[in-house]
Amino acid sequence: MLKIQEIRELIRLVNDSNIVEFVYEHDGSKIKMKKAGAAEQVVVAASKVDVPQAAVVQQQPASVVEKVEVKEEVKPEKQAVSTENLHTITSPMVGTFYAAPSPDAAPYVKVGDKVKKDTIVCIVEAMKLFNEIEAEVDGEIVEVLVKNGQLVEYGQPLFLVKPE
Repeated sequence: MLKIQEIRELIRLVNDSNIVEFVYEHDGSKIKMKKAGAAEQVVVAASKVDVPQAAVVQQQPASVVEKVEVKEEVKPEKQAVSTENLHTITSPMVGTFYAAPSPDAAPYVKVGDKVKKDTIVCIVEAMKLFNEIEAEVDGEIVEVLVKNGQLVEYGQPLFLVKPE
């Protein structure tokens, strides 16, 4: 999610350069800026931005960015997994989630793997301490809810397990 200050800075950078058109895409958001000869204002059509819809960002003199478009791509929803009767493995601390013991190793578990209560499913690293997280129940991994290297919060769901 982009903040209004970040969009303003992008506008300034494009205005101060020889760039005529600028496009930025990240995590389903898209920003498109185009310079024009006699623009009077910059408009943001927001979706994943901390500003109201179609908010006027700032008044600009002639020969600046004419229009800024911010769009959110609608990704097809994956098949909804019913969380009824599923056990959720949560993070016991704030830290970084690691799916494997090392960058070049295979992940501890993947969707479809059978696990026991004491099976290590991941590592959460906090302050250079690597904490092994166990499955807590016997069952099958139904979904991995976080990506390798992602920061996780205390109590954040990491895996869904179908208990046996």
